[in-house]
Order: sequence, then C-alpha cells, then structure tokens
Amino acid sequence: MSSLFEKTAINNMTLNNRFVRSATFESMANPDGSCTSDLIRLTRDLAEGEVGLIITGYAFTSEIGKSRPTQTGVHNDSMIDGLNEMAEAAHAADGAIAMQIAHCGCNSFVMPEGEEAIGPSPISMPQGCRCRDMTISEVKETINDFVSAAIRVKNAGFDGVQLHGAHGYLISQFLSPFYNKRTDEYGGSVENRARFLLEILREIRSAIGSDYPVLVKINSDDFLEDGFVKDEMIQVAIMLEQEGIDAIEISGGTHLSPDEYSFSRKTGIVSEEKELYFKEAAKLYKEKIKVPLMLVGGIRSLNVAEKVVDEGLADYVSLCRPLIREPHLIRRWKSGDIKRATCISCNECFKPVRAGKGLYCVAEAKLKAKKERK
Repeated sequence: MSSLFEKTAINNMTLNNRFVRSATFESMANPDGSCTSDLIRLTRDLAEGEVGLIITGYAFTSEIGKSRPTQTGVHNDSMIDGLNEMAEAAHAADGAIAMQIAHCGCNSFVMPEGEEAIGPSPISMPQGCRCRDMTISEVKETINDFVSAAIRVKNAGFDGVQLHGAHGYLISQFLSPFYNKRTDEYGGSVENRARFLLEILREIRSAIGSDYPVLVKINSDDFLEDGFVKDEMIQVAIMLEQEGIDAIEISGGTHLSPDEYSFSRKTGIVSEEKELYFKEAAKLYKEKIKVPLMLVGGIRSLNVAEKVVDEGLADYVSLCRPLIREPHLIRRWKSGDIKRATCISCNECFKPVRAGKGLYCVAEAKLKAKKERK
C-alpha cells in the first residue's frame, strides 16, 4: 500500500490518509452565513470519497471581514448548530474535518452599511473597493474575532481549525510588504509583519488548549513586485514552528498577481512536468522546518502525489479543483484506478461561485448536458 494511504496524526487528529481537500469556496451558505443542506451534502460526499482531511472554504470571522454573500460564517454563536451538522456529516463517513477561518480585509466586497473595508494600509482594489488602514484597537478586536471563531469551530465539533494567511486576505496582507506599509509594531520588518498572525495563534492556543489542532495556510510567494517572497515565508514558518503550529500549508499568489502566478492557475495541466506549482518553495521549507507541510498547487496525478510524500517534499498532498469535478477521486485512486484527475484547470468553476450559484464543475456539467442532448 502506498504511503499516501497510511494513517497519520496531526496533534490529536487522526487522518486515514495523506490527502487533504484544500479550502475551496463553496458559495453555498445562507445570506446570513449559516450552513445549508448543500454544504452538508458536499462535506458528506468528500468524506465518502475518502479524503483524509477536509478543510472547509474560508469562513468569515466578522461581518466586516466577509467577502461574498454566500460565504460561510463563523462570526457568532448562532452558526454553531448548522456547522455541527457539517462536522457530523464528515464523521459519519469516518472523515476528519477542519474549518478554515478568515478575515478578507481589502477583499471584503459586501460591507455592512456605513462600513469601509479595512486592512493594514490604505489600498484601492481593481473592483472599486477602497480599503483604509486599521487602528491598533481594530487590530486587537480582529484578533479577538479570530479567537472567538476558533472557539466556535471547536464547539461545533470540527477536528481542527486552519487560519487563512494566504492569497491576499487580511493575514496575508499584514505579512506582505506590498499591502503592509505600516510604521508601527505591525509593519516594517518581517517580524513585525508576522506579529498579527502570531498574536492570533497565541491567543487561540490560550483559548482552546494545546491539544486542539491549529493549522495555517500561507503564501510561499505573492508574485508581486515588493510582495511577500520565499525567504520571508521561511522566516515566518520558523516563527510559527516556535509558537507550536501543528501544520503549515503553502500556496502562492493573490488577487492582484499576474494570472500565470495565480493561486488557481488556468494552465491546462497535461503532463506531470506541469504539476507542482510550489515545488521549489517546498524544498526550501523542508530544509529548515520540521512542522508537517501540506503542499497544494497543480497536483493532478497519483504518481506525482506519491513522489511528493516518498521523496520528502511534503507530508500531505492538498487538492482543490480536482475534487470539485471528482469528490471521490481519492477512493478511485485507492481502488486501483490510477488515471490522472479529470480536472482540466479551466477555472470555469469560479463563475458559479462568484455568482452565488454554488460550487460545481462547469466542464462536467457541460459534458453531461451534451450527452443528454444526444
């Protein structure tokens, strides 16, 4: 049996294999952020597909940090009962599930009336959103929002929590010199820019204990001029290791990065040579960091996934778009059908989620419709 399918543990969370469903925006929540039957169904489908760890799409920690109308919320206690159903759907199929929590910062496009988007420093976004800089009291309040959200995640029965520190959302904005022009203790040096993330982690640990898994997703590179780069990623990962983080997932890119360096690249991955966007960053990480690494980015074949683990490039293989088209991909591979994932990296799946119509594979839907017309 491949090492991909061996049992492992992250803190006290047992995983049936080394495959991770990387957080993927589902666009399936109610307008208030509460859980729906569609979210529960999707979770159950992924767990029955034998994904080792399901990480939910980003859940907003406060109304001012919400990005889109159909985004899942973990911002108040009324969300807990619905989220518990989601967690139980994973557990019923012997799966493990962690919730990704996030504040979207200057990528918050559904602000409460009279509110402005906030971030480390002022910036105007291409979509027309203007972001102002946060006061120190707002920074502290936002840290408290993350802590409260993590407590709700635990109370809802999830097996762990992941902090979204990648892709140009608020934590990522603080880490990045492109977004962060502050001159106080939260800006300037990489140590100062990492302070926001580290304070969130410390406060969460204090609130929920050392035995509850806390993960983080960070960029390996922003792919922006004067942005967050690999060397800084290593420095931040070392700090996170010292603070007792349980696992780190690395990705890359922001909403402002060139399309060819997006965190979801429209590349048409047709060969193994085109897989593994962040291979070099993973190599650097493994030279310095002992915390388990989850590697996402263009993985489409079992052979590449096996090399990732067997050659020590990463400890876990994270998949995003392949599991949209094939939620049972891992079960298929385990059964002996090792054909590469059928995802064609077209990014058409972005259209329905941004339109609030829910996550689904558009290519698969078109293929099904074509067959039905015949």
